[in-house]
Parts: sequence; structure tokens; C-alpha cells
Amino acid sequence: MRNVYVVDDSELVRERLIDMLSDVEEVRIIGATGDPEEAMAEIRILNPHAVILDIRMPGKSGIEVLREIKKDEPSPVVIILTNYPYPQYQKECTEAGADYFLNKSTEFNKIAKVLRGLPVNGQD
Repeated sequence: MRNVYVVDDSELVRERLIDMLSDVEEVRIIGATGDPEEAMAEIRILNPHAVILDIRMPGKSGIEVLREIKKDEPSPVVIILTNYPYPQYQKECTEAGADYFLNKSTEFNKIAKVLRGLPVNGQD
């Protein structure tokens, strides 16, 4: 089972992701929030296999969240999903440890394919 945590300040985006991924075999959403601080705390407790993470959020950027969660061992696979697919953000995210960098407007539907391609871990 691939346990996934969703972090996006848009409730609509979170709901859309959860709905889309609920049909993907071997993928289970184990948490979702729009609050970066809550996300970091829950990710450390729940230890998801993958995190879908927005860049722009109130209070703390997704890049800051990315840096923090990538310090943990084992760290989750991080999929950045953003409306700001600019090269400087992609470079910064890659350097901070992002595994994937997707444009929310044009690559939203690639998330299911990315998750299906990840190895299944032993968590159930």
C-alpha cells in the first residue's frame, strides 16, 4: 500500500486529489491539510510513503515544509504540485529534495501515474 498525505491550502484541490486517488489501486490517503505546521507534525507521526505538496501556502511555504520533512529518515517521496512551475522554483525544490515537480494546471492527472509507479512499501 502506498500511503499518501496531501498538503494544499485549497480545499477544492485537496478534495479533487482525494477523489481522483480514491480510485487508484494500492493508494490510500492517510491525511490531508492546508496548514503547513499541521502537515509537518502529522507527516512525522503518520510516516506516509508519499506527500503531495503545494508551494504557496499561508504561514510557511511548501519549500520550507519540503526541507523539514526531507531531514527525516526515512523521508517520504515528495511530489510538488504547483501553479508556479517556474524554473527557479523547480531548481529550489529539486535542491531541497523534491522527487517530482508538477504543474497543477497541465500535469494534475499525472499524479496517479507517479504514485502507481512507486514501489509498494510494507505499511498497511
